[in-house]
Amino acid sequence: MTSQDLDAFAAWVEDLMRDRGYDIDSPRGGGKSRIADEAGVHRAAVTRLLQRQSMPDLETTRRLARVLGVPVREMLIRSGRLTAEELADPHDYLAAPAPSAEFARRPTLEEVADLLGVPADRREMFVRVVEQFLPNDVYDQKDPRPLADAATTTAD
Repeated sequence: MTSQDLDAFAAWVEDLMRDRGYDIDSPRGGGKSRIADEAGVHRAAVTRLLQRQSMPDLETTRRLARVLGVPVREMLIRSGRLTAEELADPHDYLAAPAPSAEFARRPTLEEVADLLGVPADRREMFVRVVEQFLPNDVYDQKDPRPLADAATTTAD
């Protein structure tokens, strides 16, 4: 990551904070402390980002995204951690037509990562991040088929 990437990401986050009413410009405005408290992160992490000293870690990024009302996917892409190609939009997958009769089930997230060419050293992160975007009822932990499909399957 270059200093230009960090600067662009920090500027985007600053704009989001201002748009959401956080006073981050005045020394006694309290905006940095307020957003840190609401996100459940250290104020120093917010300060380091706004001063262009460092990129927040994954958990801090996720928490800031929630408080700022933006998708974690967008935060990760804009931060330069992942590209749009590495982090496919889950809505594309969910909006895809139902699998044809030749497929007995939808692929698991690990299989999707393989199909998308996600490098092996990034697959675990890919699965964790994509799971955050999927509705809770899409995948049962024990059965990779969507719950609606699994519920309609009769026991043998």
